[in-house]
Amino acid sequence: MPTFQSFDGLTLYYTDEGTGLPVICLPGLTRTTQDFDEVAPHLIGCRVIRMDMRGRGQSEWDTNWQNYTLPVECQDIIGLMDQLGLEKAAFLGTSRGGMQGMMLCMAAKDRVLGVALNDIGPELDLSGLAAIMTYLGRRPASKTYEEAAQALAYVFRGFEGVSHERWVREAQKNFTEDADGLNISYDPGLRDATEAAGTELPDLWPMFDAMEGLPIACIRGANSDLLTQDTLTKMQARRPDMVAAVVPGRGHAPFLDEIESVAALSAWLGKMR
Repeated sequence: MPTFQSFDGLTLYYTDEGTGLPVICLPGLTRTTQDFDEVAPHLIGCRVIRMDMRGRGQSEWDTNWQNYTLPVECQDIIGLMDQLGLEKAAFLGTSRGGMQGMMLCMAAKDRVLGVALNDIGPELDLSGLAAIMTYLGRRPASKTYEEAAQALAYVFRGFEGVSHERWVREAQKNFTEDADGLNISYDPGLRDATEAAGTELPDLWPMFDAMEGLPIACIRGANSDLLTQDTLTKMQARRPDMVAAVVPGRGHAPFLDEIESVAALSAWLGKMR
C-alpha cells in the first residue's frame, strides 16, 4: 500500500497511476480516493494521483482534531508532491478538495499548473453546509449497503436518474462494514473541526483570485445546495477564460463521469498541454 509520512509524522495513503500530465485528485471533506474511480479512465494522457487526506479512508487519524484544517491539509499535499518528486501538478478538487486547490495557489502557486473545482467556489450556500452537518461524524442508521443505498438516494434527492446499483457503489465508497453494521470511513473528529470553524466564513474571493494566470475550470451540479448559479456567474465574470459546466440532474457534488463533466475536464486539461 503506497504511503508517505506527513511533516508531523502521520502515515498518509495515496495512489499513483498512469503517465503524462500529473493530476492530483483531492476528495471532499469526508471522502476518499475512491471518489475518482469513475472519472479516472477519462483523464487520458494523465498521471492520476489520488490522496486520502489525514483522518480519512486509509490514512492515519490525527490525535488532535484541530489539525483538520485547510492549511495543514495543504502542507500534506505539498509533502506528497515532494515524496513523488513533482515540482508542479494540476489539481482536481471536489468540494473541500477544491478549496485546498485554491489555497495552494495562495501558499505555493509555483507548484500549481491549474485547478479544476467540482461544485465549490468562493461563496458557499449556508443551506448546503447545514445539510452536511446533519450527518457529519455520525454513524449511519443503515446496517447494510442495500439499506445505505436507499438512504443515499433519499437524502441526495438532487441527483436524478441514478440507478440503485450506482447508489450501492456510492455506499461502499462511503461506509465500512464492522460487527455492528456500517460505519463512517473517517475520523468523527472532523465534525469537531467543522463546528469549530463555524458558519461565519471568511472572504474566500482572494483564494479564487490567487488562481489568476492559471487554467481553471468549475463544474456545478444544477441542483447543488452548496454552489449557487449566482456564484458561478460571478466566477465567470471574474475569469471569462474559466471552463465552466453545469451538470443537469446532479446535486452536490457531480460524480465527474457525466458527459458535461468529462467535456469540461478535457477542455481544462487541453489548456495545460
